[in-house]
Amino acid sequence: MRVVILGSGRGSNAEAILLAQQAGKLGSAQVVQIFADKPDAGILTLGPRFGVPATFLDPAPFKTKLDGAGEEHYIAAITACQPDLIVLAGFMRVIKPRFLEAFAGKVINLHPSLLPSFPGLDGIGQAFRRGVKYTGCTVHEVTAEIDGGPILDQAAVRIEESDTLESLAAKVHAAEHALLPAVIARLSEKSR
Repeated sequence: MRVVILGSGRGSNAEAILLAQQAGKLGSAQVVQIFADKPDAGILTLGPRFGVPATFLDPAPFKTKLDGAGEEHYIAAITACQPDLIVLAGFMRVIKPRFLEAFAGKVINLHPSLLPSFPGLDGIGQAFRRGVKYTGCTVHEVTAEIDGGPILDQAAVRIEESDTLESLAAKVHAAEHALLPAVIARLSEKSR
């Protein structure tokens, strides 16, 4: 299963995927390309470390969504990779229907809350401020509804009285780093 990862930030979830691959824990999945929408994104440094091509793709003209010329640029570059799965790992742009049609049923996202609770930006902060006792992370299929696609799997994290926003974020990120590679491994075995 050929996997393309899209990211915007430092790439800790992409690193977890690549470490799982290196350890033989990603099933038949193989990361073939990393794309970032920011030229200075930390995720791009993972390419040389793990022997995977890592490329900045200009998403212009929009700042918060993938649309127009930027969307067409992404579709062409990703299509050339012949992906079986596209993983949004901290890709901070709204994906539009044209992209989803081009890769129907192949796009998954990791979100830092137990969806359907706390969709959108700052899922960890939303849960912390709301005072819930559990939060976590969700891997879901991407649809036109933001954070609304079918849920593939979730991992729960208990919010302790002693937790700060920072300690809670660390616990959620640790859960993400275990959950996302496990879901990819399962999907790779189903695709055989």
